[in-house]
Order: sequence, then structure tokens, then C-alpha cells
Amino acid sequence: MSLPALRIGAHVIDPPLVLAPMAGVTDKPFRQLCKRLGAGLAVSEMTISDPRLWHTTKSRHRMDHVGEPAPISVQIAGTEPRQLAEAARYNVDHGAQLIDINMGCPAKKVCNAWAGSALMRDEALVGRILDAVVRAVDVPVTLKIRTGWDRDQRNGLAIARIAEAAGIAALAVHGRTRDQQYSGQAEYQTIAEIKSALAIPVLANGDIDSPEKAATVLRLTGADGLLVGRAAQGRPWIFREIAHYLAQGQPMAPPSMAEVRDTLLEHLQALHAFYGEHQGLRIARKHLGWYAKDRAEHSEEQRSAFRAVVNRAETAEAQLGLTRDYFDALVAGVVPAAPAAAWRPREP
Repeated sequence: MSLPALRIGAHVIDPPLVLAPMAGVTDKPFRQLCKRLGAGLAVSEMTISDPRLWHTTKSRHRMDHVGEPAPISVQIAGTEPRQLAEAARYNVDHGAQLIDINMGCPAKKVCNAWAGSALMRDEALVGRILDAVVRAVDVPVTLKIRTGWDRDQRNGLAIARIAEAAGIAALAVHGRTRDQQYSGQAEYQTIAEIKSALAIPVLANGDIDSPEKAATVLRLTGADGLLVGRAAQGRPWIFREIAHYLAQGQPMAPPSMAEVRDTLLEHLQALHAFYGEHQGLRIARKHLGWYAKDRAEHSEEQRSAFRAVVNRAETAEAQLGLTRDYFDALVAGVVPAAPAAAWRPREP
């Protein structure tokens, strides 16, 4: 099952495999890494539409796209049509080539402010927001939604039709209601119904954690592309694995342990450079845990020891050194020694 390239406005997304936006995860270093390893598009972390927050350190990092491969997609979130339109214009002025509107986030702090998936409770407001943002910019606008607010309000199809009428260029649908969060099974039949009713591209999202699952979701939904989120954490090469499986019908050989090591070290170095040593060390810790998670080459006790010590590293050099030593042992086929609490550079 080969998946044709996807066109969103003037942009060709090939393969149509998209890194889903995840707050605190899909920063520029991770987006660049996933694009290099096969993602056709990587959507930025959610940017708040409130202009009072645009000049904070966090927002400046989220709006930094210098050197990032095109096309650059920026997700915005908010509740007020005029403010969201201004946020869209601001991000286009700062490099965005696609604007994505967040109506899919289930986080309580977002929904309590009537943003994210909470917007799906007010279809009239959805229409005003989409109209305002589409009119505000001359780049394609995309939208991410859920199937509804709860099991009694599955209005994803109604929202999808509003989106198409407003000029939304592509729609991504997470196959759960907001109250499901990430529990239960994604409902692919609802995505299929939305896809069959629309002329614009529809992308499926939810529980796509392997090449085989990707093929199943495409078969069940008829979607034009896929969004992969949590499954890419610690496994950024999943995009090329999916593309290979869809094209060849058989699994791709997994990356060697040496490639895993080199990919992780490259990622850590990019985080240190992007955020600075102090913040980069802290942000890198969750990625270290994801890369080490469920590796068959060592026990849970060894993984826990690795995480505990690496998380105490106080310098970028120590964090890189501990990580390199640990994965070097895996490359050599030996049981990694428990990392020393105080790491020192190797003797020349």
C-alpha cells in the first residue's frame, strides 16, 4: 500500500506522515530530527494567541524556525477569533508557511480556558474562528479536532463540514472524544465517516504506534495521511519505518544500536545548543527516558539506574558522556555497567 504525496496549498507533503504537535515535545530540535528521519511534516508546539505572551522565553523558542526545513507548520491556540487571526499573521511574519488551529488538545488547563477541544462545544464560535484565521493570512490553514467533546456530543463531522466551508486546507482528526483523553481505543470509523464526507484532505491520528498499525488505520479510515505523536518519542525513525512498510509491504530493519546511540547524542547536542546548557540538560532528561524505555538489550533495573544517574548530570559534557558510555556498552554487546554518579571524561 503506497501512500501518495499530500498537497496542502502549494506544499507537497511527501510522505504524508506528520509529527503531531505535542506541547513540551515537538520543539525545533525534535522537529528537525523527525524530518531528517522520514516525517514529511512536523507541526510546532502549540503557540498561545495572547500577544502578551509572545515575547516570553518559552514563546520565543516555540516561534524559532531559523534553519528548519520547509514547510514550516505552526499551531496556534485560543478562543477569540480576532486574537487568533492576529496570532496567525504574526507567525506567518516570523516564518510560518502553514497555520494549524488547535481544537484537539484535551488538557484540562487548555479546555478550562475554552480553548483546544473545548471549542467543539460551540459550533458557531468554531465557524467565526476559522473564518477569521483563513481570511487573515495568505498561507494554508489546517485544523486539528477530536471526534467530539464526549460520547454524547460526537460532532466531529459537523465541525469538519464547518471547516471545509470556511476554507480550511486540511483536517486532522484524533479518533477520541475530549473526555477520553488518551484512554480506550481510537474510533477509526468516525474518521472514515468524516473522510468520506469531505473533499479536502483528512489525516488520521490516534494509537498509530507501528508500521503495521499505520497500514491498518489507513485501510479503516481511507485517510490521506497520518499524524504520529507519542509513538515518535524515543523512536523518531518510526516515520521512515512506516513509509518503508507502506511501500514494500514488509518491515524495515530496525536501526542498529550504534545508530540509536548516534541519533540520541545528536539530539542531546541539539537540545543543549538550542536551549542553553542549564535548560537543555533538563529538557533532555525526558528524551533520555524515552530512548532507553523498553530496550530489550538491558533490564528494567539497568534502565532505572541509567535514568537516575543521567538525570543528575550537572553539565552537558557529563550528560553526553554518561549516555555515550551506556550505549557504547550496548553496541559492544556487553551489559552496561551502572553509571558512576560522578562522571569524568575518559583518559586520552
